[in-house]
Amino acid sequence: MRESALRLGWRMLAYGAIGLGTAGLVVPLLPTTPFLLVAAWAAPKGSPRLARWLWHHPRLGPPLRAWHEQRAIPRRTKPVAIALLALSWLVLWLGGAPGFVLGTTAAIFGCVATFIVTRPDATALPNASQQ
Repeated sequence: MRESALRLGWRMLAYGAIGLGTAGLVVPLLPTTPFLLVAAWAAPKGSPRLARWLWHHPRLGPPLRAWHEQRAIPRRTKPVAIALLALSWLVLWLGGAPGFVLGTTAAIFGCVATFIVTRPDATALPNASQQ
């Protein structure tokens, strides 16, 4: 009973993270990648089937594998991530956020952008179906 409750909890965390990551594709200030990394971490503990789906997904699998195997971010993803950070900050600014929010957010986004830019570019990985 306890084990099935734990598996359900991990599964709920994985599905919730996938949902938030998917929402992050269209909602400014809601990141996609960290939620997908949480889902990739939680899924095997709750649903091996979901974990396989994530790792073999044609769009989600390659960046997850690149991060897992190389701690790398695909080159084409980096400018998109930086642009979305800038767009998110612009939305805050246009929305009239207080100065301390703008300053704090700019500092956090600057650190995140630096982290992204300093990660190595992902090299081509074999297709999941070939592994």
